[in-house]
Amino acid sequence: MQILGIQFEPLQVPLEQRLQTLAAGAWFCTVAFANPVGFISAAYLILYTKLRWIVIIYAFWIICDRDTANKGGRRIEWIRNWIFWDYYSRYFPLKLIKTAELHPQHNYLLVVYPHGLLSSGAFGHFATNSTNFKDIFPGIRTFLLTLNIHFLTPFYRDLVLGMGGCSVSEQSMMYLLDKDKKKGKALVLMAGGARESLLCQPGTYKIILQNRKGFIRIALQTGTSLVPVISFGEPDIFDQVHSVPGSWLSWSQNLVMKLTGFAPCVPIGRGLFQYNFGLVPRRYPITTVVGSPIYVEKKEHPNDEEIENLHYIFTNKLIDLFENNKHKYISNPDETSLIIL
Repeated sequence: MQILGIQFEPLQVPLEQRLQTLAAGAWFCTVAFANPVGFISAAYLILYTKLRWIVIIYAFWIICDRDTANKGGRRIEWIRNWIFWDYYSRYFPLKLIKTAELHPQHNYLLVVYPHGLLSSGAFGHFATNSTNFKDIFPGIRTFLLTLNIHFLTPFYRDLVLGMGGCSVSEQSMMYLLDKDKKKGKALVLMAGGARESLLCQPGTYKIILQNRKGFIRIALQTGTSLVPVISFGEPDIFDQVHSVPGSWLSWSQNLVMKLTGFAPCVPIGRGLFQYNFGLVPRRYPITTVVGSPIYVEKKEHPNDEEIENLHYIFTNKLIDLFENNKHKYISNPDETSLIIL
């Protein structure tokens, strides 16, 4: 049904489909706005309500507990099993593909590309149990790595910790990968980061990897196997307002990114009841293909040549994974390549 050029959903859309759309929209709003809403809500409760002492005690607890995100986190399986995540995953839908075994006697660093606006595929697969990762890769426990500010935000921090989130800091990664701790961990890293999200555009796969070598060094220092991962369809669920270099939008985006680590994208998705615009991601399949591991020999003090060599191997494995699978999961594979910046 179209009114004034806007394409609306049919009235007879099944309830299941509407719940999926609601879950996808709620997920986006939570991830995009939870940090400012968390701080503002806490300030309001302290300044204007009788709950101020409870919130003050909670804020003190956050300060005391701030290092948990650097020391393995505090996952709660009940949170990861919420039915909400099932609706979210079925919306796109999300699909997880295994190309090789991940053995529990090793630790792994899953490096996921492309980042997309909000890494929706990685979130669904590795921060929830909705796509059955633990059945596909038995004995492997995932830890989604994200910015440290999420673990300082009132209320939201407890959700992220409960889902198995940990800080993306070097301290956090080294703690999780310590040789004396239990094996079978899979740290999930979106190495392209916030800057890569600004490149997100439907039908394109532009990633930032050429100068991203910190995770290579950590893999060598800890002897952690690297696993390339591609989320096909990740760039297609949102478009965005693209800034021209030198414009006020580009300047403000770069400033916010330097100050906070976030890339303030202006997303173009769909609405809850219409398809033309809004903050709900578009319903487009996301298929995440987990490649075969690159086993790494431990070097406590790797030199530049060793880092460059492993970076070269990883880059080529990532390209091979993309090329070998793009004809299965991309609508125009012959015109689409992995562009590495």
